[in-house]
Amino acid sequence: MNIKEVLSDNPVIAAVKSLNELDIALESSVGIIFILFGDLINIKDIEEKVRNTNKLCIIHIDLIEGLASREVSVKYIKERTSFKGIISTKPQVIRVAKALGLIAIQRMFIFDTLSLNNIKNHLVKECDAIEILPGVIPKVVTKIKVSLNKEIIVGGLIETKEEVIMALNSGATCVSTTKKEIWEV
Repeated sequence: MNIKEVLSDNPVIAAVKSLNELDIALESSVGIIFILFGDLINIKDIEEKVRNTNKLCIIHIDLIEGLASREVSVKYIKERTSFKGIISTKPQVIRVAKALGLIAIQRMFIFDTLSLNNIKNHLVKECDAIEILPGVIPKVVTKIKVSLNKEIIVGGLIETKEEVIMALNSGATCVSTTKKEIWEV
């Protein structure tokens, strides 16, 4: 699977925070779903819902209650679930995911000039893409796109079709959003 092509072909990613939102995303036309919820008890139930779909489902491992940010958690996702990748803010988790053959998206928060300037220092070179939050800062997206050779996903505070278009025009490959109203853009 060429993740660059998959991201380019799916400009809007459904980011879901509940089973209800997951059901809606599975019925929608989006091709990629970010799973932003769950715990050790229901992770297999979530995985069973997405297993036989044609959707690329990537789990934000940092947000799964009961999973530590350790190698064993990434191995569990790889060996015991059908999730194709993980999202994490933690560089060591990204490295392990890539070593195991998973898609790895590194989430980064940009909230000032210092965090923008330090992005290169914290980026795991092996990651497949970076997700930048908040996603409504076109100037930041443009600067990052120019300085890094990575696919850029933007998320956070994106609420309208116009903001999706603005993010894509700024250099983002795609947009992740919890707003169901724009999943069908």
